[in-house]
Amino acid sequence: MENSHCLVGTAGWSIPKAHRPSFSAAGSQLERYAAWFPVVEINSSFHKPHRRETYERWARSVPDHFRFSAKIPKAVTHERRLEDCDDLLDAFLGQAAGLDSKLSVLLVQLPPSLRFEPKTAEKFFAVLRAKTDRRLVCEPRHASWFEPEADALLSRLRVGRVAADPAPVPAADMPGGWRDLAYFRFHGAPQVYYSDYEAAQLLDISGRLAEASASAAEVWCIFDNTARGHALGNALSVDAAVRQMTFSSRNALPSATLS
Repeated sequence: MENSHCLVGTAGWSIPKAHRPSFSAAGSQLERYAAWFPVVEINSSFHKPHRRETYERWARSVPDHFRFSAKIPKAVTHERRLEDCDDLLDAFLGQAAGLDSKLSVLLVQLPPSLRFEPKTAEKFFAVLRAKTDRRLVCEPRHASWFEPEADALLSRLRVGRVAADPAPVPAADMPGGWRDLAYFRFHGAPQVYYSDYEAAQLLDISGRLAEASASAAEVWCIFDNTARGHALGNALSVDAAVRQMTFSSRNALPSATLS
């Protein structure tokens, strides 16, 4: 993976009791989390607004290299369904601007019932693109978003399509759309948000990240199976595997020298 960055983290920064010995005892949970991981996904912004001052406090709590992704509010995606939402976008972006340069990605998760409508999708993402220079990723869940027309539109508008597990359709298990940023979200399977990933599954996930990193400039891997606290342990395991693969790749002998 020496040609790209593979960044592993979780949705939120809660540190379950079982994993606390792996982290410093000093500081807030975000400070302790950010001392180990390079990225985190803010999911709470999907459910409720946060004051700009809250985002500013979070930004001050993490190292300079640390980056956030933030989830677009459900009022935009699930209630107005991407239409007539300039006011909601302006309010959210004004709040999230408190993260300043540490806000790296905006996540648009769509409801399973939302079909791909070319005019609606193009207008929404063009408007959002005009309002922010942050990278955009979209997690659609209706099968129509995985057809060539939708993939081409997302690619043209520089929107990465999230790779999700469980995948709503087979094509959803690898990134699509704009390919410079490959963004994976692991929700837990078979029970979404609750299931722990077993060792063999985590090894497979590491391999998928390696495959994506061959073509993407940057890879994000976010574990969202937080309901029973499994996300952090899974992220620690995959982060260790990614670090080992990166180390091994960088220290491999040139093929011409091998006997």
